[in-house]
Amino acid sequence: MKLICKYNDLNAYLDESNEVDYTHPLIQDKISDLFHSSQTEIEKARAAFEFVRDSISHSWDIQSTLVTCKASEVLANGQGICYAKSNLFAALLRSQNIPTGFCYQRLMLFDTPEKGYCIHALNAIYLKSVDTWIRLDTRGNKEGIDAQFSIEEEKLAFTVQKELDEKDYPVIYTNPHSKTIATLEEHTDALEMYKHYLPGYL
Repeated sequence: MKLICKYNDLNAYLDESNEVDYTHPLIQDKISDLFHSSQTEIEKARAAFEFVRDSISHSWDIQSTLVTCKASEVLANGQGICYAKSNLFAALLRSQNIPTGFCYQRLMLFDTPEKGYCIHALNAIYLKSVDTWIRLDTRGNKEGIDAQFSIEEEKLAFTVQKELDEKDYPVIYTNPHSKTIATLEEHTDALEMYKHYLPGYL
């Protein structure tokens, strides 16, 4: 799939925002742990990816009711759904001058169309050394899900099943989509939110 940048200016994918708050002291502490000056951009991207994928729990997987949104909240609590985890991943990489955007898929919420659909968030990052955008999914692996850091080919958490009305959205957004942020801000129970209130379309 050909990815489409919302903006041609790569600097737009480096901005700090309310959700991508990389100057927060907690984020800065984690930056000091994860990165050092001798790392290449690819090594930094991999380190951040594996940290968010493996060390930040997906709220549904651990059956937690806590809702997190801002990158600093996700880091402080060690959990979030995909919308929140993508904010943390973006914050870590943007702090290292690696352009990072937000991408989305429309997926079945569970295992059949009858159980509904949801919007799933992941990230796209631009690697100057290979002059390309790649999509990465920090959702978190479990049985049946094996997302990996890969430059040559995508190894995402989910493969879209178009015949079941799932969809890959090609746009790389500079900011988290307003529907996903509104969902996080309007709910206080992550499990109920996940089961009943995730948006089905962008």
